[in-house]
Amino acid sequence: MSLTVLSKKEKERVIRRLLIQAPPGEFVNAFDDLCLLIRDEKLMHHQGECAGHQHCQKYSVPLCLDGNPVLLSHHNVVGDYRFFDHQSKLSFKFDLLQNQLRDIQSHGIIRNETEYLRAVVLCALKLYVNDHYPTGNCNVLRKTVKNKEFLIACIEDHNYESRDNWNGLWKSKWIFQVNPFLTQVTGRIFVQAHFFKFVNLHIEISKDLKESLEIVNQAQLALHFARLVEEQENKFQVAVLEELQELSNEALRKILRRDLPVTRTLIDWQRILSDLNLVMYPKLGYVIYSRSVLCNWII
Repeated sequence: MSLTVLSKKEKERVIRRLLIQAPPGEFVNAFDDLCLLIRDEKLMHHQGECAGHQHCQKYSVPLCLDGNPVLLSHHNVVGDYRFFDHQSKLSFKFDLLQNQLRDIQSHGIIRNETEYLRAVVLCALKLYVNDHYPTGNCNVLRKTVKNKEFLIACIEDHNYESRDNWNGLWKSKWIFQVNPFLTQVTGRIFVQAHFFKFVNLHIEISKDLKESLEIVNQAQLALHFARLVEEQENKFQVAVLEELQELSNEALRKILRRDLPVTRTLIDWQRILSDLNLVMYPKLGYVIYSRSVLCNWII
């Protein structure tokens, strides 16, 4: 159905749904393409602001505030399209389309034992992220739910290579309640990749985790938590690579004309030709013919 025959509310719903579906790193591209189709600047600006706010939360968009890295999520939303950063103690709005911070205001926090624990856990997590991610970002948030204190640790790293026709995102979230002796850590690891050179291929992989963690003191908790995150993310990475390897092998078998073994061995054609030329130089035509036959057999 054409957008011109839809009501205003139906247009808003369609536009927002399409923008929210934009893969990480491609929101602005999707917005610009829709602007060419809709040709309603006021409508697009409003829907772009709403959908951009949701996109930032969904994909943990990183930014820098007062010299500190900040990851946006629904855990640090304070209403009216505003986010809050524990480290800088500032609240702000973020315009994803313009990539700009707006309306920055001070936002006080209560300094207690949980706040000091949050800072210690953040230090330990930063050490892990710096050792394992090329350009990773992390943040630790604090939240109170029904008089219970929780810490939420977020990790994000991405590689948006539009020139090479692919985008990729890795993010994880870990939540645990601040208890005296033992706590349960709930985690979720999420990977998304989009390839769009010869095909439009989307890959999304996620895993939910639950682990117990003993609490002796703040330093021990922070170190053990960082170690737990490292172990679980390493296991997840190995499992993902194995699954993709199997998927790749199956895909290769389906496109081959013959059921041949996939060795993934690089063939040095120049060396083969050089050896053949030494032996069969007078029969150059035969060499070229033999190479074409060999290529066809492998394919």
